[in-house]
Amino acid sequence: MTSRFFVPFSAAALLAAPILLHAQAPAAKPAAKPAPKRAWTTPRTSGGHPDLQGIWTNATITRMERLPEFNGKLDLTDAEAAAFEAKDHQDSEEEPGKDGVILGGVRFSGANAGYNALFIDRGNELARVDGKKRSSLIIDPSDGKVPPRVPGSGGRFGRGGAAPGGPANVKNRPISERCILGFGSTSGPPMLPVLYNNNYQIVETPNTVMIMVEMIHDVRVVRIGGTHKPPEIRQWLGDSIGHWEGDTLVVDTTNFSGQAGFYGSGQNLHIIERFQRVDQNTILYRVTLDDPSTWTKPWTMEYPFVAAKGPIYEYACHEGNYAMEDILGGASKQDSGPTRR
Repeated sequence: MTSRFFVPFSAAALLAAPILLHAQAPAAKPAAKPAPKRAWTTPRTSGGHPDLQGIWTNATITRMERLPEFNGKLDLTDAEAAAFEAKDHQDSEEEPGKDGVILGGVRFSGANAGYNALFIDRGNELARVDGKKRSSLIIDPSDGKVPPRVPGSGGRFGRGGAAPGGPANVKNRPISERCILGFGSTSGPPMLPVLYNNNYQIVETPNTVMIMVEMIHDVRVVRIGGTHKPPEIRQWLGDSIGHWEGDTLVVDTTNFSGQAGFYGSGQNLHIIERFQRVDQNTILYRVTLDDPSTWTKPWTMEYPFVAAKGPIYEYACHEGNYAMEDILGGASKQDSGPTRR
């Protein structure tokens, strides 16, 4: 009797056990939701203004003026951009600058540039603004071209150009050859990307913003809330004063030296720059140039400055460089007339 009673009881207990265990098990926890992505907020200095400090680069293969193949199109599709970038990389290795890139009024081509791919560092990509790759730095006029020149203004030479004619004198050579300013307006304004050394360091104080350029270590000091110097005081990089419009630094520059015209501009050149930090790694730079004695209307460029690891390297422009001596020696020989044998 005992064994007959025990067996059915044990079976019933075993059958009930899973039900009992299931009832006592804690309910499974719902999967944890991913933490919401934190919205980026503009970092600020102790004075409360946007913090633009750091090392930045504007290196890009986007041309200042739009190429004919992109006529009428500022923003490119990813496919169009990738195809152009691949072709540009191949062309640069085969013959750097062979398309005749113009930088600050100076044309660089495979025939006269004197560079090979080892020395060129323009980056590998087109400039990206608002998520789209750009076909030109110029955004206004809409055709991506410098406006027509005013009649009679075509004889000026820019920051990289040499004075036309004249004896073999160092003062008749381009100012970039003389290590006064970087070629192609890399020092600004406008601060254009060039063949290499497209790096900048920005430092802010309550009353000034300093921009140091890697090439030739040109330094711009923007006085916040200042007023322009008297018009008879002319400077290589002009006279820059700044103010804040919301989170955008606006820099107004006048009083340029006639020896450092941009793209053939004159002393009346007036430049407005806007610096807006749009994310952790990007400053959006927009610059408008106005010189009624040079162009028929103002024009505007826009492109990004991207955070760079740095550092800013030394730029020993003429250390151990005998090029100037050789250039002047050759020019003097040429001026003396044909050599008789």
